[in-house]
This record gives sequence, C-alpha cells and structure tokens, in this order.
Amino acid sequence: MSGLPITTIIELAVAALLIIAGIWLQVRGKREDSKHGSQGAVILIVIGLIMAIHGLGLLEYRKPEVGL
Repeated sequence: MSGLPITTIIELAVAALLIIAGIWLQVRGKREDSKHGSQGAVILIVIGLIMAIHGLGLLEYRKPEVGL
C-alpha cells in the first residue's frame, strides 16, 4: 500500500482546519465590526498555510544535482 504517511495526512487535515477556522473567524468578525478584521483570524490562516506547505513537502531541502 503506497500513499501519504498518516502523519502527513494529519498535518494537512489540521492545516485545513486552521484555515477554515481563520476564515470563519474573519467572517464572524466582519459582522460585528465592519471596519476592522480579526488579527487572530489572519494568524490562524497564515499558520494553516505554513503547515500545508510543510505537509506537502515544499520546505524540504533537496540537494541540486549537477549534471554535465
């Protein structure tokens, strides 16, 4: 059985939950105060995006191959 490791799946699921929670918090905050957003919502979205990037393996270092 091949595929993503369970830790990667969990990390991507948590990232999605953080992004969804941030969006929900931002929308809810707009109803209460239409001129200002929620800093907490922005922080949740940014952390969720960083976790998603990490979960997808985009932060892993890959030594460049030098081909001649």
